[in-house]
Amino acid sequence: MARPNAAEVRQLSDADITEQIDGLRRELFQLRFQQATRQLANTHRFKEVRIKLAQLMTVQSERQRSAAS
Repeated sequence: MARPNAAEVRQLSDADITEQIDGLRRELFQLRFQQATRQLANTHRFKEVRIKLAQLMTVQSERQRSAAS
């Protein structure tokens, strides 16, 4: 999965960002569960999901801060 750059993430709507954040959190939970049960094959997926989640959450918080001011 290729990481989108910040410009691509900023073009998404607020609803899309929220939806993707929820999906990535679910995926991260499933990855942790698979790791605990020793069924996880792609351990590098943790890093990819965490980076994408951080990007989306950063854009979301930027929008919230700009709307508040």
